[in-house]
Amino acid sequence: MVKKTTIYDIAKTLNITAATVSRALNDNPKISKKTKELVFETANKMNYEQNKLAQALKSGKSFNVGVIVPRIDSSFFSSVIRGIEEKLYPAGYHVIICQTHDQEKLEIKNINSLLNAQVDGVLMSISNGNLKINKSFDRLLSKNVPLIFFDRKKNIKNVSSITIDDFKGAYEATTHLIKQGCKRIGHLSNNRNLEIFKNRYLGYKQAIIDNGLDFDENLVLECFSDVQEGRKKVKMLLETDPTLDAIFSSSDFSALGAIQEIKSQGLRIPEDICVVGFSNEPFTKFMELSITSVDQSPLEMGRIAAQIFLEEVSNDVNIKSEKHVVLSPELILRKSSQKL
Repeated sequence: MVKKTTIYDIAKTLNITAATVSRALNDNPKISKKTKELVFETANKMNYEQNKLAQALKSGKSFNVGVIVPRIDSSFFSSVIRGIEEKLYPAGYHVIICQTHDQEKLEIKNINSLLNAQVDGVLMSISNGNLKINKSFDRLLSKNVPLIFFDRKKNIKNVSSITIDDFKGAYEATTHLIKQGCKRIGHLSNNRNLEIFKNRYLGYKQAIIDNGLDFDENLVLECFSDVQEGRKKVKMLLETDPTLDAIFSSSDFSALGAIQEIKSQGLRIPEDICVVGFSNEPFTKFMELSITSVDQSPLEMGRIAAQIFLEEVSNDVNIKSEKHVVLSPELILRKSSQKL
């Protein structure tokens, strides 16, 4: 068995005290820059690894951060996680990833598990089923564990968030469809108790009104972010209104389902019906019929969420720095909606 290098081995090699080595490794201001550099160089050569458990006990930090997402098989959420990791790993933190499958019970279980693991913070996008502020959030805040929402959020005092302007994204997507000559535009919404889907619905509705078209609530159907759901709901819309000439979906997955159903009925895209999605998932640009979609800047969202966390943990424990960052969406135009 290979013996692990200790601070005593480093001290012996450099002919200094173990206390000096320890202070240098912990960036103590009393130790000169030259000594610190020498200690770090020697530690690296000798493959020294600091005892994370001892560090955690001493500092009161675990250097672990929990990230909770509805699903990790979405490029959007995996990109957000990547952005978080890019910012937190260099700062010495590790990321523990949990997914809720859009179930509130799993969300509560995840929060409690992360609390038991003594994470230093939680970055999360709430589940579709989370319609109220549960006691798990209270537990986090009562223990002074920073909580930062991204994409899907709750409005809680002293809790920061990073989102995009969903209203603007939906407004621009719908306006684009109107400029293509579309007049009967269906909307595949989602659970509008969640702020992001409510704002996408409101952006769609306002664009219809501002452009002088008649708003018809019958053209709006609740539809989960799922390909089969998209097919099912578009079939219903086409049966209700054969004059339907466009679909604005709150999700790329349901937009894909919409395209499959439209094609199966012998209709052409975009000549007969235009389709626009939301999120700019990778498959939208790689399909033969590429899909117009609203990009949400997930990498930037993840990096900013992590930066807010780092700022909060660097503050005095009694200082609450509530921030709400709103990114601007970008409409990516592709074949599925461009008639003109």
